[in-house]
Amino acid sequence: MAIVEWLSDAPAEPRRWQTRSPATLEPLESWEAARPEDVRAAVERARKAQREWAAAGFAERARRLRRALRVLLAREAEFAATIERETGKPAVEILSSELLPAADAIEFYAKRAKRVLADRTLPLHLLKSKKLKLVYKPLGVVGIITPWNFPFILALNPTVQALAAGNGVVLKPSEATPATGRLVEALFREAGLPDGLVACAVGDGATGAALVEAGVDKVSFTGSERTGRKIAEACGRALIPCTLELGGKDPMIVCADADVERAAAGAVYGAFANAGQVCVSTERVYVVDAVADEFVRRVVEHTGRLRQGSGGEADVGPMIWAPQLDVVERHVEDARRRGAHVLTGGRRNPRYEGLYYEPTVLVDVDHDMLVMREESFGPLLPIMRVRDEAEALRLANDSGYGLNASVWSRDKRRGAELARAIESGCAVVNDCLVTYGIAESPFGGVKASGIGRVNGDMGLKGYCHVQSIVVDRFGAKSELLWFPYEARKVRWLRRLLHFVWGTPIGRWLS
Repeated sequence: MAIVEWLSDAPAEPRRWQTRSPATLEPLESWEAARPEDVRAAVERARKAQREWAAAGFAERARRLRRALRVLLAREAEFAATIERETGKPAVEILSSELLPAADAIEFYAKRAKRVLADRTLPLHLLKSKKLKLVYKPLGVVGIITPWNFPFILALNPTVQALAAGNGVVLKPSEATPATGRLVEALFREAGLPDGLVACAVGDGATGAALVEAGVDKVSFTGSERTGRKIAEACGRALIPCTLELGGKDPMIVCADADVERAAAGAVYGAFANAGQVCVSTERVYVVDAVADEFVRRVVEHTGRLRQGSGGEADVGPMIWAPQLDVVERHVEDARRRGAHVLTGGRRNPRYEGLYYEPTVLVDVDHDMLVMREESFGPLLPIMRVRDEAEALRLANDSGYGLNASVWSRDKRRGAELARAIESGCAVVNDCLVTYGIAESPFGGVKASGIGRVNGDMGLKGYCHVQSIVVDRFGAKSELLWFPYEARKVRWLRRLLHFVWGTPIGRWLS
């Protein structure tokens, strides 16, 4: 089973591959990988177009972005069909997690970029004869490398942020979903953005490496930890910034006072939405023993009602990337061998030829098992009983990852306290899978889950460099600290030191 089949991989000739539907395994399209010289040319075209784009100003950029929104709304059925062909996602997930957040992102950043990135004048606490201005300037050309699990929104969202800030973009989508990546390029081309400002370079990891080395001014990457480390090293050598979102092993803590029905329904959605192929999927559950029996029973009931398939009213679609299905099977086999029990699922769905793995609930798991330590990125829900919330917190933090987490408690204040104690870039109380979709919220991880943040004001500013401009206010002929150095200056500076930081009134003034 494969969804990417290489037809030609010889270095001396164009490398070609064919994609297959993960839902049916039927052939889709064949593609030719962009060569390094193609990628460099795309970056240069984007750089030339970026100068015009940056000079256009916030109002004109917002107008063009809103034109792209109109194109998206007019072609949403066509876009949805392309996404479904390449991913097999259920229709509700295509709309709710690909197209709706895409429309929101375009309008959100078109509306807010001018305010967020406006020049700022800051008062100075000491040098009152000076004025400080902060200016946000676009970086230039951003290389964006995106995965296959959400191939449209994870490509469009950073592209919109980069464009709103005045940058050009060269996008490298996953080789598993190149047609969806191309939709982003087509969207902005049809909206009338400058030619070459947004380009799509299709290919595999070699194409992505070529993009990182092609002279871009920043790299935004979403994908595996292994690849992320290589990108960080390359960006370090080039002295350019990067944002890396590298996945997670997100814990869920179910407290003794949780609304067990809501928590169970949330666990099932958090684990099995998009067939578990979400960087913020619920990948491990710690439930306090007092409510564990009821929680597990309700989780199994909710899981048993899920409908697997593609399109229509299916709840759980196929896995998109065949090698990831192998990881899921390895994790389940390891758990079984070490004493875990499968309450539902635990196998490929025999009713389908595609990459379907049944939604799987595991109990009697522990931290020696791969399913509790490595990212599964599939429809697995391992549940571990704990004595109390303190043990749950300790185990939640016993991970090399730290992207997202959830806490379930009727006491919202206590829930927020537990969430704050979790070592993660994001956390949710009494909900799941929402943080990335909240445009105001910075999104990103700690530890092996990555560096940097996307979304919100922080994400938008991440596509700029800030220039500090200090302006003298009064134009005196000389400054106190200029030459010549004299004994009287030493005496004056010593008195200043002790007055400003050695007296109550001085500290207040400073």
